[in-house]
Amino acid sequence: MSPTPHVPYRLEFSVEVPGTPEEVWEAIATARGLSAWFLPTELEEREGGALHFSMGPEMGSDGHVTRWEPPHRLAYEEDWAALMGKEPDELSPMTSEFLVEARSGGTCVVRVTTSGFGTGADWEQEFWDDMELGWKPFFDNLRLYLSHFPGQEAAQLEVSVERPGDADAVWAWLRASMGLGEVGDAVDVRGTTGTVERLGERQALVRLAGPVPGLLSVYAYDHAEADGCSTAGVRAYHYADDAAAFVAREEPAWREWLEQQASRS
Repeated sequence: MSPTPHVPYRLEFSVEVPGTPEEVWEAIATARGLSAWFLPTELEEREGGALHFSMGPEMGSDGHVTRWEPPHRLAYEEDWAALMGKEPDELSPMTSEFLVEARSGGTCVVRVTTSGFGTGADWEQEFWDDMELGWKPFFDNLRLYLSHFPGQEAAQLEVSVERPGDADAVWAWLRASMGLGEVGDAVDVRGTTGTVERLGERQALVRLAGPVPGLLSVYAYDHAEADGCSTAGVRAYHYADDAAAFVAREEPAWREWLEQQASRS
């Protein structure tokens, strides 16, 4: 018999973003809005509606909406046990709640809480620590999206490669390969130009100017299933009428470029 989930886990974030509560709600509580700064999302926009976040080929997280109070409160549950390949009673659902609070001056504060219960296994704390590192930078995406591309639909591009070394070494290699300087510095890689908006722990965010405007997230992380290797990748959100066609051309070109860089050094 599996132990009863009783060990609490909790993450809390907040970010101030431009826009009215209605504009912010559109970004955080619709499939179109979430897909424009987070992961490709399917969402039935109602209480009880189904939810799916795509995390790559044949991988994703399923859940459902538990609270739907436009434009101020959204909550949903994800099936944490299914995501991790565990028995259904081994882990509680993982609950996330978004609260939107209007501020003077045309901004809102978005407060996000994610929580769940596990059994206290070592891997659980590692999971939540990794989730915090991966989850928090997305809120810079949200801020920049609402600052520069509010209401626009995104075409997403994502490619990654495996490279020998720990995540710090792979991040140093990726940052050098792409010529990522400090915050505020210009970037020009493969004809894609922009400005560094954020530098964090093994990740960066670039606001793209051309050839198609958007956001470019650059990252490296340890790959538990790849002994002695780490993952390096880029995820782009492009905003334009022809963005989907641009991504269809660019995705294989980015993959080839990353693979070439990895093979040369």
